[in-house]
Amino acid sequence: MHHERDKEVHQLGSTHTEYSQNYDPSVLEAFENQHPYRNYFVKFNCPEFTSLCPKTGQPDFATIYISYIPDKRMVESKSLKLYLFSFRNHGDFHEDCMNKILNDLVELMDPRYIEVWGKFTPRGGISIDPYVNYGKPETKWERFAEQRLVQHDLYPETIDNR
Repeated sequence: MHHERDKEVHQLGSTHTEYSQNYDPSVLEAFENQHPYRNYFVKFNCPEFTSLCPKTGQPDFATIYISYIPDKRMVESKSLKLYLFSFRNHGDFHEDCMNKILNDLVELMDPRYIEVWGKFTPRGGISIDPYVNYGKPETKWERFAEQRLVQHDLYPETIDNR
């Protein structure tokens, strides 16, 4: 049974998957949201994110949480996996990686709201957890993003010695 989505996504179900060794937003694919009349969150938990420190070349590891409220388009999960994998040999600071991910997904989907939260494992005794978000300008989602940003760490997580 073929679905309309087959015309929109090409990575999913492909028998030949190429893993880009360098940062590559072109692998991202989107498809039409079947429920644009409803506000709802889609959340991705990505516990195997890896990038490189731009100064030392050492690997950085993180769990990335991507949550968004779609508008007309949504990101296809396999393409997101390949996109995140493309950071493996990419040298950038934690904050820059999270902002790039947010920017690329905003460009791809034009969501109502999106947030990207990186929880990096400690190096040198310090972990860095950058949180970035975006609400569609001149909509209620812009105010929603401001509120979530202000309240983001109001109730911090219980650290489980990660």
